[in-house]
Amino acid sequence: MSSLEEQIHEIEDELKNTKYNKATSLHIGRLKAKIAKLKDEAVFRAMKSSGTGDGYSVKKSGDGTVVLVGFPSVGKSTLLNQLTGAKSETAAYSFTTLTVVPGLMEHKGAKIQILDIPGLIAGAAMGKGRGKEVIAVVRTADLIIILGDVFNGRHIDVLMKELYDAGIRINRPQPDITIKKTGVGGVRLSTVGSVDLDLEEIRSILAENKIMNAEVLIRGNVTQEDFIDAMIGNRRYIPAFVSINKVDLVDKQTGKEIEDSLLELFDVNPIMISAHSGYNIELLKDAIYNHLGFIRIFLKPVGGPADMEEPLIVRTDSTVEDVCNRLHREFVARFRYAKIWGDSVKHDAQRVGLPHVLADGDILTIVTKL
Repeated sequence: MSSLEEQIHEIEDELKNTKYNKATSLHIGRLKAKIAKLKDEAVFRAMKSSGTGDGYSVKKSGDGTVVLVGFPSVGKSTLLNQLTGAKSETAAYSFTTLTVVPGLMEHKGAKIQILDIPGLIAGAAMGKGRGKEVIAVVRTADLIIILGDVFNGRHIDVLMKELYDAGIRINRPQPDITIKKTGVGGVRLSTVGSVDLDLEEIRSILAENKIMNAEVLIRGNVTQEDFIDAMIGNRRYIPAFVSINKVDLVDKQTGKEIEDSLLELFDVNPIMISAHSGYNIELLKDAIYNHLGFIRIFLKPVGGPADMEEPLIVRTDSTVEDVCNRLHREFVARFRYAKIWGDSVKHDAQRVGLPHVLADGDILTIVTKL
């Protein structure tokens, strides 16, 4: 065990044995900041020593990128083949996938890149099992599928911990925290809304990172962990969901018990599938599409019919300007107005401007200057 890992375990033990109250909050904040800093250093060392590795550099393509994260032999390669038709080697032994294998899934008009990566193991965030190369790919994802199997449901907890230790925050909005280092003046705090963290806690956390002078702005309530994440500054906030594979190998009652236990343990409602038989694969495809937050926009040329066969796939809350940028770089500069038929307007053929937010199923005509 490295000295860094020993230090981390020692501080984690001290943290477990320290009861939280107002008197200990500063000490607890410092301990959490120390752990986060040491873990970040350990991850950085592992990344530096592992190199890039053949097959671990994947160019993103399509409308979104999804990464399958699971232990070795959980069935990621078989699932990739079910979702995309890609040919990822499958076998009933560990570490079959030695490189990242991409596939393309088409669903509801969206082209979604699915990545099959080598299986994570406990300690992956610290570099075990080529873990850092794998984690580096996961950090680029737009969506993570945490894949377990019916025989190893507890692995989900290990996977979530590895992602957390690697600086990946799943299903959490990024806290609105700004930390601006200054030369003098100590730590100054400004807040918007109710904030439980006080100035002394913030000073003690920043001091662990040798920040003695800073202007801090917090909007909304945040935890000590949120503030530490903002201080370190390299966290990735990625949506994710859990799916459990190989349900065809147990009876329905056992499958239901596993589903209920995961809901109780981790507060997640897993999608139960069989990559081998194809059970619930369409349900999984719908979940991928919905978690990526896609909407369909149908384009209508001036004076012509709308193309209802091939929609433009964009993210929820996209604006007319976002669509213009997708279509052609000159469309924004030449933009006059747009016409919309659909749920985002009060009446059909309504004229809107660039900031207008689109809704799923809108029909859009863009009128530009000649």
